[in-house]
Amino acid sequence: MIKIRDLWKKYGTLQVMAGLNLDVQTGETLVILGPSGIGKSVLLKHIIGITKPDAGTVEIDGVCITSQDGDEIFKTIHNMGMLFQGGALFDSMNVEQNTAFYLTQHKNQETKKAYSKQEIAERVHEALDMVGLPGTEKKMPSELSGGMRKRAALARLIAYRPAIFLYDEPTTGLDPITAMQINELIVKTQKELKATSIVVTHDMFSALYVGDRLSLIRDGKIAHIAEPDAFLKIDDPLIKFLYNTISKDPRSFKENSHG
Repeated sequence: MIKIRDLWKKYGTLQVMAGLNLDVQTGETLVILGPSGIGKSVLLKHIIGITKPDAGTVEIDGVCITSQDGDEIFKTIHNMGMLFQGGALFDSMNVEQNTAFYLTQHKNQETKKAYSKQEIAERVHEALDMVGLPGTEKKMPSELSGGMRKRAALARLIAYRPAIFLYDEPTTGLDPITAMQINELIVKTQKELKATSIVVTHDMFSALYVGDRLSLIRDGKIAHIAEPDAFLKIDDPLIKFLYNTISKDPRSFKENSHG
């Protein structure tokens, strides 16, 4: 479980977080909605420990990471992975090397031993197969489309099987078909790995497809949070605007495709 209490963060004169509180339940997919530039990505960086708050706390499974540094914070967040908006693949490495990167740099947290070459090869193969990229191992990032880069970046996360996935605008800049593939992968990853997922987006279509609960960030705080049906009934002009940007509620054909 992730607990955020009274989180404050200011950059210059810009107050980004202003006493934000949030609970994320283990095993759920929580979507954080809001327009660009409102602090959604900043919140993710606080959760994974990249950014320190001016005040407030972030707890991961009962451990407060706010005051931790170095090895301490790594031990707490080692079971967490983040899919950055641009994918953040290493340009000088092929898909196989990118996917294996974490495994080659860190020991297995359960055995405390380095991963063997066979273990790494098996995990890379499984991860690329899961995201629909078998046979791309030797391709360079420059040879991949935007959607393929996102999937390869997701494969890198899946390869070390974190318990918590953070997604920063996963469908931004993608065509509708590719965006739908990413949405389906988020659902698939959560189900197969029993992961806890936090998705920040301004894409209501994606939010409704992947989210167990939806939240809205405004003025540096979580303004609303609820399950999808209850969330859509909230009398808030921004929620209504976001819902009116989609032509069809995606949950109808999600039920058909996933039974």
